[in-house]
Parts: sequence; C-alpha cells; structure tokens
Amino acid sequence: MPIYLHDKYDKKIQEAFVRESVIKGLLSDEYDFTGVKTVKISTLQTVPMNDYQRKGTNRYGEPKEMEDTVQELTLTQDKGFAITIDKGNNADQNGIKAAGRALALQVREQCVPLMDRYVLGRLANTAGTIAGSATAISKENVVERIASGTVVLDDAEVPEANRALLVSASVYKFLRLSPEFIGAEKLAVKSLVKGQVGEFDSMRVIKVPKGRWPKGANFMIVYKKSGCAPVKLDDTKIHKDPPGLSGNLLEGRQYYDAFVFGTKAMGIYVDVDTNTAAVTALPVIGLTGASASITAADGVKFFYTTDGTDPRYSVSAKEYSTSVTLESGQTMKAYGRKDGEFPSGVSEKTYTA
Repeated sequence: MPIYLHDKYDKKIQEAFVRESVIKGLLSDEYDFTGVKTVKISTLQTVPMNDYQRKGTNRYGEPKEMEDTVQELTLTQDKGFAITIDKGNNADQNGIKAAGRALALQVREQCVPLMDRYVLGRLANTAGTIAGSATAISKENVVERIASGTVVLDDAEVPEANRALLVSASVYKFLRLSPEFIGAEKLAVKSLVKGQVGEFDSMRVIKVPKGRWPKGANFMIVYKKSGCAPVKLDDTKIHKDPPGLSGNLLEGRQYYDAFVFGTKAMGIYVDVDTNTAAVTALPVIGLTGASASITAADGVKFFYTTDGTDPRYSVSAKEYSTSVTLESGQTMKAYGRKDGEFPSGVSEKTYTA
C-alpha cells in the first residue's frame, strides 16, 4: 500500500473500531507451558462400586489396577509481524506514526482479533457437544435453545459457577428482545469482562463481533475449567535506528493455542445453524462377529479408540482404515471429521462374545 506524504496532516489519525480481547479470563490457566511445547495431561480412571461381601476373600470386590488416560496439548500458533517507520516519512507526515502508538494499534487491530478468532474457533470445533439445527434462532426460540444447552451441562454435572454464554451479535439481538430474557434478567449490570452485556441463567453473557465469531455457530456455553488458551510468548519490540534503517523497526511475536480438556469437554456446548455450516453425521459402526467396521462417507475421515477413551481428545486415537477385531467386552468409539464442517459426535459399539 502507498505511503501518503502531506504538508498538513491531522495528528488524530482515524483508527479502525476495535475492541480488546473477549476471551481474556474465559478459560483455565492451571497448566504451565514454560520451557515446553507439549503438555501431557493424565486423568485417573475410577472403578465402579461393588456390593460388600461379608464372607470369603476380596470382600470389597476384585482389586483392579487404577488406569489413566492421556491427552497431549501441543502449541501450534506461532505468529509474528514486522513494521518499519522511516524517519523521513514520519517527519513529512507531522509525526503521526509515533512508534509506541503504531505498535499499540497493530496489537489491537491485528494481534488480538486473530487470537480471539482462533481460540473461539477451536472451542467451537472441539466442544463436548455440537448441536446442529436447521431451525434458525429467533426471538421466540432463543431462550429455549440456550436452556437446552444448559440442560446438557447440568446433566453432565458441570458446575453452575464459572459458566459463560458467548453469542454472536445477531443472536444477541434476539436474546435482548426476548420477553423471557428481559423479564427474568437485568441487563444493566456492571460489566466484569470485555464484551459482557449482562447475565442470563447465572451465566455472564459475552457478545462477540462477527469478525471473531466461528462461522455457523449461534452461541456457545463455556465452563471455565473445560479448556485453556495458553500464551507462551507475547512479545513486542521497538528498535530505534537498527542497521540499514533510519527510523524505527517494530516487531512482535505471539506463540499460543487453545485446547478443550477431554475429561471436562461436556462443559462446552455449541449451537450450530446447519443452514450455514454443516455438522458431520455420526459414524455408523457395524459388528460382524468380533469385527468392527465404520461405514464410509464421502470426504469424511474417521478416528477411533478401543480403550474406552474419547477419540476426539485421546492420545491413543487412530485414523480408521479397515475393520478392527475386538475382544469380548471391548468398545469401539469413533467420530468423523470433514473439511469445512463441524466434527461429529461420538458413536460407540461394544462386542460381547
């Protein structure tokens, strides 16, 4: 793009309308990525309760070794920028490109929206529940649809505290006008986080701009401890008169990612408008004796486990290519992914000899 030199230039340069991050404080910060690229999370697996036997051995039940599942979290987003501000150009433009101001503008207009868009997209595509519906959100049904999501979290025993309801601006329009919402909640509350516009069903409501919102999603319910968005590097630098440049060199780097914890994935629920974004259909698992197979679907890749773990998050998940022989009592769990679609839920089938 050109650089315009002017005899007179208003120092109050017009900046784009931007907002600070809407994901700040949304997720857990329990895990530390200092010094590592990948963190492995182990989750202990409890065993079912037994009837106590008052005679014989093993009166508490047959002892079983406690097992665990592992989820790997690997950082993938390593972004950077470099901007030069020539001293002569800046002088001819009445000094409007002050380095500090320009750096802050770059962070607000580029860095923050990009990270928000990525994190929200990851949450939507790795949520424990992805509920697709061809019925558009309206003033009449928005409260019922959100309530359906909270029921899913309640049934999964997700704590009611630390839940957030994230909505697109278009869906918020209906939520704000809904008689049930206005009659039950007071929107004139003091905002606690950026983007918060009120509360609904004890959840803080956060309105997200279209440019940062996942395509096809209507709303998301997010329990704070169901995921994390670690930022390992968030550096900005101003180099004054570096070699080869009369002026300033502005540089920045962000190294981050976002993850949903498999064991707490049911704390994230996304409602999807299937008129604008498809949700991949559930895999069809068939059993022929001990042989488990998945029915092929055009463009869909299937991933499965046979150790009882959720294939969407498990380190033991494998891509399906041919039938798998199961042992008696063993369960195949599988889900499907297709480019441009939200992933499917999980299907399962158990073989009993």
